[in-house]
Amino acid sequence: MAEDINLTENQVPAEGPEDEAERLFVASQWQLMWWRFRRHKIAMLSVVVVFVLYLIAIFCDFLAISDPYKHQTKWVFAPPQTVRLGQVDGRLTFYVLGLDLERDPETLRPVYTANPERRYPIRWFVKGIPYKMVGLFPTDVHLLGLDEGSDGTLYLLGTDRLGRDMWSRIMIGTRISMSIGLVGVTLSFVLGVILGGFSGLYGGVFDTVMQRVIEVLRSIPTIPLWLGLSAAIPKDWPQIRVYFAITVILSLVGWTGLARVVRGRFLALREEDFVTAARISGAGDRRIVFSHMVPSILSHIIASITLNIPGMILSETSLSFLGLGLRPPTISWGVLLQEAQNVRTVALAPWLMLPGAFVIVTVLAFNFMGDGLRDAADPYA
Repeated sequence: MAEDINLTENQVPAEGPEDEAERLFVASQWQLMWWRFRRHKIAMLSVVVVFVLYLIAIFCDFLAISDPYKHQTKWVFAPPQTVRLGQVDGRLTFYVLGLDLERDPETLRPVYTANPERRYPIRWFVKGIPYKMVGLFPTDVHLLGLDEGSDGTLYLLGTDRLGRDMWSRIMIGTRISMSIGLVGVTLSFVLGVILGGFSGLYGGVFDTVMQRVIEVLRSIPTIPLWLGLSAAIPKDWPQIRVYFAITVILSLVGWTGLARVVRGRFLALREEDFVTAARISGAGDRRIVFSHMVPSILSHIIASITLNIPGMILSETSLSFLGLGLRPPTISWGVLLQEAQNVRTVALAPWLMLPGAFVIVTVLAFNFMGDGLRDAADPYA
């Protein structure tokens, strides 16, 4: 009998409909959200894309091949070099061909041709310009590069009008563009939850005044408002101060949407039994809001925040592209796209539009992830 009872792992019967129903019945809200979210394939793929982008932002100095600020007039508008696999010095390795520079006799435009006689192997974990890993640990090791002392070039995404490596500049720009969305949404979250929460909890005159303020802010055209506030930033401010100023400007405009969402949810929750019980128990308004009401709608807040992050990234990119946001020497995707304002320049060097591709991929990934979170936030629907 003991042998009949002790089933091996492969002999355990599969869960039936009753077991599945019981599992769903006892699952927590977060478990139900996760089970529903992971069925959204595009959202799951978007999570991977966002995770990779933030890894790039954290380790951008490690991923940069060369100094992103270094001018090299010899290699102005050099095209992206193709990475090839073949024999170099009797070893199978990845390599790039050397570039020969010539001048067009009529336009004097630089013309680059790959020289098959010169092969430069790509090395892993090479030494280059010193930096601090994640801002803490001094090192000079980079992911890719050529042999030390090599006279070759490694421009995976080409160069700009000053001969600066676009790969390295895009990697460094990812840190600013991705972080400004998080910082801006964090400030918007604080303002939206506090003002929207108490507006929905109290109602009355406070709610009326707050809603009129929100309506006035939302009625102002966004781009002119950004332009006016950004133009008020002193030109002589250091770039780190400009960065935080732009973040605050975006937050002051972006909190209204979240406040409306929170207010609507609080209006529905303030008459619930658990809120009444908290009041009877002597809990203050602040405790009711942050300990009882906010946790109950946290899933919806997370979904709303995720959908707001791409808006922040696009706002920074737009302001910087127009020259009213971050300015050189600070590097962001918007600053890099300033190089692509001239149609003639884009025609000669279309790779200058590559930062725009990063913006598009990032915005789509956040939107798909936000859609998945929004659907999963109501697992009983």
